[in-house]
Amino acid sequence: MSGTLVDTNVLLDVVTDDPDWADWSIKALGAAALTGPLLFNDVIYAELSVRFLAIEALDAVIEDAGLRHAVTPREALFLAGKAFRRYRAAGGVRTGVLPDFFIGAHAAVSGAALLTRDSRRYRSYFPTVQLIEP
Repeated sequence: MSGTLVDTNVLLDVVTDDPDWADWSIKALGAAALTGPLLFNDVIYAELSVRFLAIEALDAVIEDAGLRHAVTPREALFLAGKAFRRYRAAGGVRTGVLPDFFIGAHAAVSGAALLTRDSRRYRSYFPTVQLIEP
């Protein structure tokens, strides 16, 4: 798969009109769209849904942004679990980070770039992923 998987934090910047990051995120989305499709997966959809009261409103934002749904390959799900296990074995204590591992593994397995503002964990556990970051 070519294209760019868009991390939830970038989409939230736009949706919430974040005063610090919205401009950067909008420009980065525009630039990434010139190189191929903008993608989201089930994890990104679920994380983003927290900000919406109705599924129709979320779907409208996704459609307006030109995002395409990309199914997470089984190989990526397996890789996410292995990377998370390495994280915990290395002393990682945060339990709410598993979604990042699903997103990073999806990008790694599918060959998609990853547009994110939170690149540290992705860089550490998925070094082959092309990161688009501030």
